[in-house]
Amino acid sequence: MASQTEPWLMENGTLKRLTKEHRHGHGRTAHNMSSSSLRKKSDLTLVSKIQFGCLRKFCINLQEVILGTKLSILFPAIPFAIVAHSFGFGRPWIFALSLLGLTPLAERVSFLTEQIAYFTGPTVGGLLNATCGNATELIIAILALTQRKIDVVKYSLLGSVLSNLLLVLGTSLFCGGIANLRREQIYDRRQADVNSLMLMLSLLCHLLPLLFGYAASSASSASTAAASTLHLSRASSIVMLSAYIAYLVFQLWTHRQLFEAEEGEDDDVPGEEAVIGFWSAFAWLVGMTLLIALLSEYVVNTIEEASTTWGLSVSFLSIILLPIVGNAAEHAGAIIFAFKNKLDISLGVALGSATQIALFVIPLCVIVAWTMGVDMDLNFNIMETGSLGLAIIATAFTLQDGTSHYIKGLVLLLCYIIIAACFFVSKTQEDNNNAPNLGLQSSNQAIFRA
Repeated sequence: MASQTEPWLMENGTLKRLTKEHRHGHGRTAHNMSSSSLRKKSDLTLVSKIQFGCLRKFCINLQEVILGTKLSILFPAIPFAIVAHSFGFGRPWIFALSLLGLTPLAERVSFLTEQIAYFTGPTVGGLLNATCGNATELIIAILALTQRKIDVVKYSLLGSVLSNLLLVLGTSLFCGGIANLRREQIYDRRQADVNSLMLMLSLLCHLLPLLFGYAASSASSASTAAASTLHLSRASSIVMLSAYIAYLVFQLWTHRQLFEAEEGEDDDVPGEEAVIGFWSAFAWLVGMTLLIALLSEYVVNTIEEASTTWGLSVSFLSIILLPIVGNAAEHAGAIIFAFKNKLDISLGVALGSATQIALFVIPLCVIVAWTMGVDMDLNFNIMETGSLGLAIIATAFTLQDGTSHYIKGLVLLLCYIIIAACFFVSKTQEDNNNAPNLGLQSSNQAIFRA
């Protein structure tokens, strides 16, 4: 009989205890540790009594994948969103239900990639996690590109970076400082320094196309300046992707010890052993990815209607709301570990995710758009690029001494609130009026017409 405290593996329809031969001794990344904080231990005593092997295997998988998270209460939002879309309900309702449904799906993708890593080893698992870590943002961006909604792509990806650097990191440092008032919180500066350098590189690649657009527009025609900015953006994207590959080599091979999360004996974190088989995890991962793609399509198709109905700008919904809801599980895990005075895990989640978006997802979208014949550049407008630069600089200053207290987190949170207020009061028509001066393509303006 399977007990709650023993690790079990489903193999050929039979429960088997997971022995040392099945395990891969590898350090868990901060991303894995953070996501696992929202998981629940499953009691397999009842389902293990089912006589039919296929039915028993299905029930065990269902319990581990669907009910094995504290966010399982949000899973009903997925069929509700599909029904609302099928029967033509209000599009703002479809937008809201799709966002809620994406929340547990993003956490389950992290869980399934970790399960696969137990069978493939730490290196392949790390690469898989690096690819799927921000699958929700990547899928939303690609679907938006297919509809030439370039501004939605730029806003949502920018919001993910700002959310990780200011909201998640700020909340983690603030809550961790309040919960540990009488002891100093210390973290490893080396990981923070590496991520800060990579983010500075991404900022340079965003800043130069913006400045180049202004300089070129004064010396040549607007069309020539826009074409030159586009070419510079594509070249910069290739450089950023090359830097990200070097970052992966640094993280997974040459300096892996800097990025491995240290687990204490007091960590009550389920999921330290494989709970489902490799092919089961792979099949569930494919299914979850398809659901994310479906809900992401709903989000992209309904964001304008939600903006009009709720009286909020598309920029605010994309920069503030999408990243908060899409990564709620990962963000909550980072805050939980900050409460436990494990800032290395919290920093690994916030900085690692921001670096992945800035150096991988954004340039990849530029390259994908290039292959699709869509002119997407790295010119994110002056206000957006300025917000990104100030967020990166503020984060770098905050993490420079290797210690933390609640005032650092409070300052980052206040920075995020001010930036959110800026986009909250911004008007769509003002963005359209400024677009020609900032070198945006006319196709970008189409989605913001009144």
